[in-house]
Amino acid sequence: MAELRLGVNVDHVATVRNARGGAVPDPVRAALLAIDAGADGITAHLREDRRHIRDDDMRRLKAAIAKPLNFEMAATEAMLDIALRVRPRACCLVPENRTERTTEGGLNVVGGFNHLKPFVAELGRAGIRVSLFIEPSAEALEAAAALRAAVVELHTGAWCDALARGERERGDHEFGRLRVAAAQTASLGLECHAGHGLDFDTARTIAALPQIVELNIGHFLIGEAIFVGLAESVRQMRAAMEEGRRQAK
Repeated sequence: MAELRLGVNVDHVATVRNARGGAVPDPVRAALLAIDAGADGITAHLREDRRHIRDDDMRRLKAAIAKPLNFEMAATEAMLDIALRVRPRACCLVPENRTERTTEGGLNVVGGFNHLKPFVAELGRAGIRVSLFIEPSAEALEAAAALRAAVVELHTGAWCDALARGERERGDHEFGRLRVAAAQTASLGLECHAGHGLDFDTARTIAALPQIVELNIGHFLIGEAIFVGLAESVRQMRAAMEEGRRQAK
């Protein structure tokens, strides 16, 4: 079974900074702390409205961290230009709606196929690994493979939300979709990641799916850091993931 990596999203460190202005807390410092505590990479979403991460944050993250930087972005020409200047290890194309509090679902890779194709191609030519944040469906997986993306990140939000609401039957259904989708990735030549809404319990559960090689987690870890510190929240997440992986063997 492949090693399971942890990508830590530092967006909401920037959210706290921006609430008051100024330079603190610094998402770059958070990224370095997370890496020291066991993170395998750092994720940051440069939104078009710059509600948290800013352009300079992306440049500073790329310069400061030794681990891979995953640049989440909408498929727009402006974001493509920034990504090509920053040259992160990976770019994850995500849907973006300015009225949403957080990403509400997977990228429409079927209906938006023709729009996405040149972005995937251009990033790939620059040597940047392209990931697509998608719903766990066969149609989305097939479209991602046809776009020649290297990676898909399965949207775990619907599953996590169902569990948070106590909707066990719905949660079982959504986890079944994730299990089936993850099992299909290898035959399509796609590396499988997952993320959105994960906490210690759900990360432990989904870690049992052997095809998933990376979890990207942010909001929960930053929230836990208020109580136990960021390094400890990252260490506890790694322990939960490793426990889930061991149970699957």
